[in-house]
Amino acid sequence: MSLSILDLAPISSGGTAGEALRNTIDLARRAEELGYVRYWLAEHHFARGVAGSAPAVLIGLVAAATATIRVGSGAVQLGHQTPVSVVEQFGVIDALHPGRLDLGIGRSGQRRAEPAPARPPGQEARVVDGLLIPPPFDWSRLAKVPRLAFQASLLQQPGAVTPDFADQIDEVLALLKGTHEAHVVPGEGADLRVWILGSSGGQSAQVAGERGLPFAANYHVSPSSVLEAVEAYREAFKPSDELAEPYVIVSADAVVAEDEARARELASPYGLWVRSIRTGEGAMPYPTPAEAARHVWTDADRALVKDRIDTQFVGTPETVAERLRVLRRVTGADELLVTTITHDHTDRVRSYELLAEAWERP
Repeated sequence: MSLSILDLAPISSGGTAGEALRNTIDLARRAEELGYVRYWLAEHHFARGVAGSAPAVLIGLVAAATATIRVGSGAVQLGHQTPVSVVEQFGVIDALHPGRLDLGIGRSGQRRAEPAPARPPGQEARVVDGLLIPPPFDWSRLAKVPRLAFQASLLQQPGAVTPDFADQIDEVLALLKGTHEAHVVPGEGADLRVWILGSSGGQSAQVAGERGLPFAANYHVSPSSVLEAVEAYREAFKPSDELAEPYVIVSADAVVAEDEARARELASPYGLWVRSIRTGEGAMPYPTPAEAARHVWTDADRALVKDRIDTQFVGTPETVAERLRVLRRVTGADELLVTTITHDHTDRVRSYELLAEAWERP
């Protein structure tokens, strides 16, 4: 198997955070039975529809509920924590579940991160060897939402200044290896693998490559720049004690059902959910298909989510598996990281079951 799972611990409309977290543990157990390689938990804050705000806590619960599947973060937002706190958290979990942890780290939350470039005027979608690469989404509009700036201020101590991302990664690695002047226990010598997650060919890809770490590229969040990201990582790669060659995992959104119509129905709330994120509201509780159908879409709404809708993998097991193989081939990914959200938990579990079965067939 070369498939893994990224779970946001989604809260469905009418549901609770407790239900979402219990669903996460149930899905992790089933993923292990199905042979998925790893189970990653995302970090999101101030979102009514996501329960995964504390990935280290949730990773510990998932690791305790499973036995063999690798468990990790996709990703810890290092801009909101110190390297010491991250290494200590994962060191505690590793002490109880050695050899199963992935510490995925992202630049999200860094106040000094460069602003997202404006969307190039007139840029068109393109197809590269069968893979859709849509025009880039203009993230600069979210930087103007006052609510988001206020929320970001709550995630750091007043006056705190986040160090450069590369320096933070070096400190994490030194703490784990025991070469830092400070020694953390648990944490030092922990048997875990550090990953870097990135959405472009910028600093994250460069840091991952230069330090010989595995890299995760986000097709499901930023499909327009996935090829740029993996190319920059491979060009920057230097062999390390961890890796002799580059190792890439690429993420994708997918919904699978026994027939096309059912899959489309289950995936129909996705656009409305993405809209809630991109308008700065934060991920809403995931709607039912009926609730989503009542939304009156404007042209602006459709443009806001078009890249994510067009690059979601929806359909029968055979159709989705084939499209995911195209994604893997074009990006050269060693592994794919699949995230599936449906309103009903049973449909989400079934989607992963059907995908695993189709992926393993010749």
